[in-house]
Amino acid sequence: MKICVINTGGTISCVGKPLSPMSAADFGAASQKIIDPILAELFPETQLTYETNLIFSESSSGTLDSTNLQPSDWCNVAGYILNNYAEYDGFVILHGTDSMDFTGSALPFLLNVFNDEGICTATISKSIVITGSQVPMFYRDSSVSDLKLNFNTDAFQNMCGAVACARLDIPEVSVYFNSQLYRGNRVLKVNASKFQAFDSPNYPALASYAINMELNPDNILPGPASYEVSLSNPAARKKALLQLKTISAEIDKNPVMQFGAFPATYNAQNKTALIADLINACVSAGLKGLVLESYGEGNFPSGNPDNPENGAIYTALKTAAESGVLIVDSTQVISGIVNDSAYASGAWLPAVGALSAADMTPMASLVKTMILLSAATAHAWSLETVRRLIELNLCGEMMNVSRLDSRSNNVLLSGQSISALDGSAILCNDPIDGLKLNSSDGKLLWSPFKGSESKPTGRLVMRGDGNLVLYSDSGAPLWNSGAAVVANAASLLMISGSYSDSSLELCVYDYSHNKTSCILYSQSR
Repeated sequence: MKICVINTGGTISCVGKPLSPMSAADFGAASQKIIDPILAELFPETQLTYETNLIFSESSSGTLDSTNLQPSDWCNVAGYILNNYAEYDGFVILHGTDSMDFTGSALPFLLNVFNDEGICTATISKSIVITGSQVPMFYRDSSVSDLKLNFNTDAFQNMCGAVACARLDIPEVSVYFNSQLYRGNRVLKVNASKFQAFDSPNYPALASYAINMELNPDNILPGPASYEVSLSNPAARKKALLQLKTISAEIDKNPVMQFGAFPATYNAQNKTALIADLINACVSAGLKGLVLESYGEGNFPSGNPDNPENGAIYTALKTAAESGVLIVDSTQVISGIVNDSAYASGAWLPAVGALSAADMTPMASLVKTMILLSAATAHAWSLETVRRLIELNLCGEMMNVSRLDSRSNNVLLSGQSISALDGSAILCNDPIDGLKLNSSDGKLLWSPFKGSESKPTGRLVMRGDGNLVLYSDSGAPLWNSGAAVVANAASLLMISGSYSDSSLELCVYDYSHNKTSCILYSQSR
């Protein structure tokens, strides 16, 4: 088994006092001499190759403290992985901790390709593990001595754990730190001085590595639905490289920033606000996306507590959105879900065009917005398509709001629901009234038992054969969509469009065969 180690820089490959970065070649040579013999005893069939050709031109050493990584550097790393994908069975990326959560979020969007419905047409099939450390891997007794290993540090432990995880064919980008393997686009840096530097507050760990490796298979992405969309397929890889070429050319033209809510002066009568002035200045500087780090469940000051639409901040955001700036409402709280309708102080945000980040981290929200805007040219996406994709779960970065997936979240239990992205319609598995699709004003649009006095209740399952089935508590089938096929048919139950503009549709999509297999409700029919 061949594992490629890509050293971008960071504490793990620093030496000296004060700490300064080693070149990838020097770190690789030291690792081959000191670390590889230990790893060879643990994993005798594994061969490590230390990449030295990936150079970050901003630095004289060719590696970078992650503080100085730019969006174009994400593209360089993604390009190396794609160009060398067939040569290796897995990848380990050594990275500084300061912006590891940004890179962990960016790489899945750069390596996967999605169509305008958010369905993968090229997707990761191998383990790509990012790691780093709070303490350097090596040290010198003097300026002329050989490098020596820093024992009992997180650097050595994280390196061993990352290599162990890279061998496991976990088909996604992950972050390994302090014995935990997390989804890369779900992590946050939570501690600057302890070994437990990262956490994944809104999504459980993919694996833990203590005495033994313990995988949590239900938490891991299922990988490609077929060989045709796997990056192991040269045709799919070519598609990803073509997309990356466009993104690389466009990404610096689509700057996105995080903007935190903070107590600041405003005057409701004079329609002035410091935050409004700052937003206007950012938009004037060429900003193409704005990720609001709101308070609580998505509350942001409007500049007028009694009448938000008359506030200066409301006006600034609305003007920005009308000029084409994408606004995403995130939260500065470490965990939880954005629900801007919970309080009047956030309920005005959709009116200015703000999109909900749901349970995405602000880092994932930023890179997702930036990369989708940059990919739009490659796919001929409109701005409205990009807006829709931002609110869809594309590669595990957020909760599924509008879909059931047969390969992951495939069950709608009694009392649960999914909804249209704009909230205009809700499919609820009601414990009393049974399964029903309602408009937001309460109008019944569809039910498998519409017109019948019987209202059976149970659990709704999107099966892997393409059939949508409602089961009773005892496991007896109560209703099915009749869309089953003989061959494998990994499928999605989707609510797409909006009841507000008469485009609402509830359907089963067979993404193994790239077709809609069953339409349960269509507003246009």
